[in-house]
Amino acid sequence: MKMNGKLYLIPTTLGDCDPLDVLPSTVKRAIEFIEDYIVENEKTARKAIKIINPQKVQATLRFQMLNKHTEISEHNKMIQPCLEGKNIGLMSEAGCPGIADPGAVMVKLAHEKGIQVVPLVGPSSILLAMMASGMNGQRFTFNGYLPIEKSDKKTVLKALEKTSQDKNESQLFIETPYRNNKLLEEMLQTLQPNTHLCIAADITLPTEYIKTFRIQDWKKVKIDLHNRPTIFIIHKI
Repeated sequence: MKMNGKLYLIPTTLGDCDPLDVLPSTVKRAIEFIEDYIVENEKTARKAIKIINPQKVQATLRFQMLNKHTEISEHNKMIQPCLEGKNIGLMSEAGCPGIADPGAVMVKLAHEKGIQVVPLVGPSSILLAMMASGMNGQRFTFNGYLPIEKSDKKTVLKALEKTSQDKNESQLFIETPYRNNKLLEEMLQTLQPNTHLCIAADITLPTEYIKTFRIQDWKKVKIDLHNRPTIFIIHKI
């Protein structure tokens, strides 16, 4: 009876930086023996593999795309190489697979089919921001994207602020990078003056910016977050 292959969760950098600064040697070693990959975008995945392991022969690699256009009916086919004894590498566009990432559906499927899942160490913007925020790392929630419509966003921000106070729980969220400045403006208008806000932008990159102030103090700060990957954390004590 043929043994199943394993599903390796392969992290990537959070942007344009030396992979050796944020990725351990185990990631490079995994890429050395894995030929099958599930990725969001083949071009960026090939680039990431080449940067992490320049000696890897690209012609031998096989890619399957998992993104918002992928049909659920394709998932079983994508995991099939593992059932044939081959290892598969699951890669995110940035950071850790399965965390705020479509790869979570493949991890769930692997468990259902008895395939061993192997998570490899790498940078998670969510955890790195939480670590550097000075806020409550014992209780926190990642809320993903907030509503786009201004009145809905205001309602959600106030609800998250109240939850953070009632439960002593830090509230994390993100925005599409080109809307970051608008979100910050709306937070400064909506949140209470003594609510703490951490802004963590370009994490692990040379332009990294991580600061925590009260809302009343952020109003005195000039910062341009346009098109910079950013994690926002609020906590009202």
